[in-house]
Amino acid sequence: MDEGLRKAASVIVARNGADGLEVVVLERGGRSRFLPGYVAFPGGSVDEDDAELAQRWFGTPAESARSCAVRELLEEVGLALTAGGLHESAARTLEALSSSPPTPDQLPEVAHWVAPSQVPVRFDARYFALEAPTGLHLVPDGDETAAAWWASPRELLEAWRTGQRKLYWPTYFTVQAIAGCERVADLLALRIDTREPDSDEVERLPRATFWQD
Repeated sequence: MDEGLRKAASVIVARNGADGLEVVVLERGGRSRFLPGYVAFPGGSVDEDDAELAQRWFGTPAESARSCAVRELLEEVGLALTAGGLHESAARTLEALSSSPPTPDQLPEVAHWVAPSQVPVRFDARYFALEAPTGLHLVPDGDETAAAWWASPRELLEAWRTGQRKLYWPTYFTVQAIAGCERVADLLALRIDTREPDSDEVERLPRATFWQD
């Protein structure tokens, strides 16, 4: 792997709402070095402990991106994924998962983003999807995550269009792709062909979609 690339993972947590698909999104904390104030899915960088978690949960350290997604979801918004499904966890400790760890099938991969060489902070990021029951309460950690909420992809795109929210290109492109999903089942079956923006998009879309000023 390119030494400038950092492995990362994100998770698109979705539920069937009254008006269609709803997903968990968060606002990155103001002290974040990368994209403070932007809207993103729960996730972060894969660290050394994620390989050990992957070995324990999934039987192989090669699943470190999946274990990272599970860990970050717990740390950032207080949701714990076990073999029995997703539930709230006020303690935010990994011990809550140890007796009944999740399975890879609960987290299908829907996208794979590899940042181009000109991007200053480069990630090799895998995006996973996850079904959630209704009624789950999100609690942002107040540090990496300033806020967290349920939103429809169409609502997010409208907030981005009017300048109320910032979406970085991979998030923007992913939200556009999942906006065509009416139900969670559609998202779980989705496989997104990722790509970099073309010259017309760089000219036409807000600068914040491509550069952190």
